[in-house]
Amino acid sequence: MIREPSKEDLIGSILQLTDRAFRQLLPMVPKEWLRLDLTMPQLKVVLLLFISGPSRMSEIASALGVSLATATGVVDRLVERDILTREGDPGDRRVVLCRLSEKGGELMSGLWQLSRDQAGELMRSLASSQLLLITESLEVLLQAGEATKENLHRD
Repeated sequence: MIREPSKEDLIGSILQLTDRAFRQLLPMVPKEWLRLDLTMPQLKVVLLLFISGPSRMSEIASALGVSLATATGVVDRLVERDILTREGDPGDRRVVLCRLSEKGGELMSGLWQLSRDQAGELMRSLASSQLLLITESLEVLLQAGEATKENLHRD
């Protein structure tokens, strides 16, 4: 008798496939990403602001898991390079918001678009039925992510 895989078996299989896909597709990462002249903490801050938008210094420190002083040092170097700007919050003068500068926004938008273009090329080799399967899978994952996020905010 053939036993159906358990939920944990399926999750393990998906994670193994994800690992394999990451390793196989990593060489396809646009070289521009790998040539960035940013430290890992700097890249994390830039990605955070690109994805989440303007943030307080305390939010940046918390996201990086570092002290406020450490986060301030990372942001200072990015401001010096004109990748980030600091500005006051009109609603609360005590708050300083960090955001991507025009140069930083253009840098990240360009890198993001390169990655999208490359992913588009990869997907063009797939059949429509495969693309539909990927679409449905991503929609299910996004729904699960939203539900998880809502549960975290309730706690």
